[in-house]
Amino acid sequence: MIGVQDTGALWVLTLRRPEKANSLTRTMLEGLDRAVRRATAEGARAIVLTGEGKVFSAGADLDEARAGLATAAVWEDLSSAIAAFPGLSIAALNGTLAGGAMGMALACDIRLAVPGAKFFYPVMKLGFLPQPSDPARLAALIGPARAKMILMGGAKAEAAEALSWGLIDRIVPPEELMPAALALAADCIAATPEHVAAIRRMIG
Repeated sequence: MIGVQDTGALWVLTLRRPEKANSLTRTMLEGLDRAVRRATAEGARAIVLTGEGKVFSAGADLDEARAGLATAAVWEDLSSAIAAFPGLSIAALNGTLAGGAMGMALACDIRLAVPGAKFFYPVMKLGFLPQPSDPARLAALIGPARAKMILMGGAKAEAAEALSWGLIDRIVPPEELMPAALALAADCIAATPEHVAAIRRMIG
């Protein structure tokens, strides 16, 4: 349920459960975590996260969430691995981003989204806490008041509003989503891992 395309410098990781709106199981999360850590260890310069179908991810699989996945450490493990990746990480959001799936996108350096995407994280309504690192990453992007709108007020942002807030960086037509992500990764792919990591450290 996770597609891994490894070209050495570039890894494309694809959620492949479109019949379930790419809702995430523990197996999928652990597979993503292993892939990001392997990409780091093998000197990849860029990773792209995307999904099949019209939804990037609806968040946790409901059955597994009820069985304990909603509060499992694997979510934070994955987002931490993405945040620590020394190259360029790009979330190519092919559709709506919801719930716990927000964490992996927030941990990326760049977020592209299609026009119809929506963004929401209904932890208050569902009675869960967000992943530990998510509130600070969200507030760093969109400010504390808007972070509270999403995490406490249950706000659902459309793509245009998410762009104006800074939650996403570009809106891209569906057919141009992956080409746009690959174009942003191209300079990093052509560089050495040391050069890429040095510039990333300078940015912070």
